[in-house]
Amino acid sequence: MKHEEMNWKSHDGTDLFAQVWEPDVVNPRAVVCLVHGVGEHSNRYAHVAEAFTKEGFVLFGFDQRGHGRSGGARGHINSIDDFMNDINLLLQQARLRFPGLPLLLYGHSLGGILVLHFTLKNNPDVKGVIATSPGLHTALEKQTFKIFLANVLGSLIPTVALPSGLDSSLISRDPSIVDKYSKDPLVHDKLSLGFGKIMLGVIKWTLENAGSFPLPLLLLHGKKDQIAYPSSSTDFAAALKDRCTLVLWEEGFHELHNEPEKAEVFKTMTMWMDARLREG
Repeated sequence: MKHEEMNWKSHDGTDLFAQVWEPDVVNPRAVVCLVHGVGEHSNRYAHVAEAFTKEGFVLFGFDQRGHGRSGGARGHINSIDDFMNDINLLLQQARLRFPGLPLLLYGHSLGGILVLHFTLKNNPDVKGVIATSPGLHTALEKQTFKIFLANVLGSLIPTVALPSGLDSSLISRDPSIVDKYSKDPLVHDKLSLGFGKIMLGVIKWTLENAGSFPLPLLLLHGKKDQIAYPSSSTDFAAALKDRCTLVLWEEGFHELHNEPEKAEVFKTMTMWMDARLREG
């Protein structure tokens, strides 16, 4: 596996850190463009890259603005267009670096919301979309005071940040994953009021328009996910009926790619991508 790090400038001048993992073959099969979750960063997917590259896929990801080694205030955006433009830049860079190769879009948690929203808004030229544990219904719904603050103050003092309240013990049943996450200096738990207000609107619109999703979609969720509830995926899939593939894991927590069943999860993903490529 070959690995390279790079930096891009986004539309507003924000520095974005990116990295690519390539298989040791002359002709990779496709490029999987990764959008990670809230508070984390792309380097937490190096083991996903290892699984994908063994099957001939490139994994191309970046640290979202306000995350990891990218610039921007931690956990803040001025507009959903910030995230949408950054995802568009990821796809542009993938096409420049790997001309002629098919692309797939893969998002986890917050990234899962964003790839669903991006696809509904832009109908990108990709072979398919994978969303794991998209946070369309979340534990935040129980934090009514934070939702109130976001709705009322998100426009008045948008950059004021609050702790996300994410319980790290719920990301995985593997205690070593939880321990590593908790000690990771690039992980943060900050969300601004402006971010919260924007994302509440994005989630509402995305769910309301789920039935218009234009591309092949794979939804993966753990039934015991207490961070992003499984209803996030089951509700979205119900709107599409037989026009998407929904796979649920009985014991799965939030980060299926870090669960004891992760090899099974990776196999499900790569087999689904294989099928999309065979469709031409």
